[in-house]
Amino acid sequence: MRRDRERKTMEKKLVFIHGLLMVECCLVFIAMGARMQQKSEAGNPIQTLSPPEGNTTFVEGTTWCIALPGVSQADLQKALDWACGSGDTDCSPVREGGPCFEPDNIVSHASYAFNNYYQQNGNSDIACNFGGTATIINRNPSYGSCVYLSSEQTSESLQLSTRSIWRIWGTLLMVLCLNVFALM
Repeated sequence: MRRDRERKTMEKKLVFIHGLLMVECCLVFIAMGARMQQKSEAGNPIQTLSPPEGNTTFVEGTTWCIALPGVSQADLQKALDWACGSGDTDCSPVREGGPCFEPDNIVSHASYAFNNYYQQNGNSDIACNFGGTATIINRNPSYGSCVYLSSEQTSESLQLSTRSIWRIWGTLLMVLCLNVFALM
C-alpha cells in the first residue's frame, strides 16, 4: 500500500516535471521565433556595394530605384548578382519567361532587381546605391506587364505578414504544448 502511494507520488512528480519541460520548450520556440523575426527584419547589409553607414536620407513621395545609365555592364552585373543572391531579392520576373525579361538587357534586369531591393529595405538612398550603379527616380519605370513596386507599396506590409506568421506560429506551439500538458 505504501509502495503504491510512493509510486503514484513519483508519477505525479514526473508528470509535473514533464509538463514544466514542455512549457519551457514552448517558451524557447517562441523566443527563437522572435529572434528569427528580428533577423528577418534587419535585412542583409551591403558591405562592398554601399556607402558608409549613416547615409540614410529618405526621399519624400513615390520613388523607385533603377540602374544608373552609363555604368559599366560589369559593375551592373556584379550588383545584379548581389541583389539576386545575397541581397535576397526576388529576381524571377527578370528571368526568361518572366513579365520583366524583355527587354533582355542588363540595365533593365538590374533596374527591376535594384528597385525590389530598395522597396523591401526601407526606401533609403543606402538601399539604392549598389556601389554607385543605381539612382532614385520619381517617375514610374513600369511598362506593359512589368510592374515595379513603389514606395507606396512599402515593405511594412511584408514585415507585418512576417510578424503575423511568427505570432501564429508561437500561438500554435503554445496551444500544442498546453494540449500535451493536458493529456498527461
